[in-house]
Amino acid sequence: MLTAIIHGILLAFGLILPLGAQNVFVFNQGASQPKFRGAIPVIVTAACCDSLLILLAVLGVSIVVFTIPVLQTAIFVVGLAFLLYMGWSIWKSKPARLDKREAALSPKKQIMFAMSVSLLNPHAILDTIGVIGTSSLGYAGADKLMFTVATMAVSWIWFFALAFAGKTVGAVDTGGRILNVINKLSALVIWGVAVYIALKLFKLV
Repeated sequence: MLTAIIHGILLAFGLILPLGAQNVFVFNQGASQPKFRGAIPVIVTAACCDSLLILLAVLGVSIVVFTIPVLQTAIFVVGLAFLLYMGWSIWKSKPARLDKREAALSPKKQIMFAMSVSLLNPHAILDTIGVIGTSSLGYAGADKLMFTVATMAVSWIWFFALAFAGKTVGAVDTGGRILNVINKLSALVIWGVAVYIALKLFKLV
């Protein structure tokens, strides 16, 4: 059981640490929100979405979805549209010098965007299926349960820590200069993921 827990933790960190659209968006909102609790919607949404993907991968459901060409193409198209829109929204946002409420997204937008970069990112979904889903096949019963819980726990802890790191940077950045750079970098990373998805979509059609 301990082996399954350690395995799950290491795999989850390996997947979640690389800079991606989901990570930069959570960090961005942590830095933008006037108070840390303002970033709770994006933290909880991102963590819940990751937990859902992990659960589906372990159960083998997500593999079935990606064997249906029409569904796969639909996920790519919708994901591409959301990422392009989200990148544009973050790029044009202008950090306020004293009040970051102008730069912070509303809870509704946080939830919508967090869901898009989590559930509509084929690259992230395929990583979850290929790494966590495949690795879970080596476990059964209580071991498989602990493996799954361990990977989910890493996501929750990571997103809270990431948003807190963003909040720390945002607190130091009273002039909004650092946050403005973060916004631009966030948008570029998100658009980069969108280009990747567009190339995948081109190969599908």
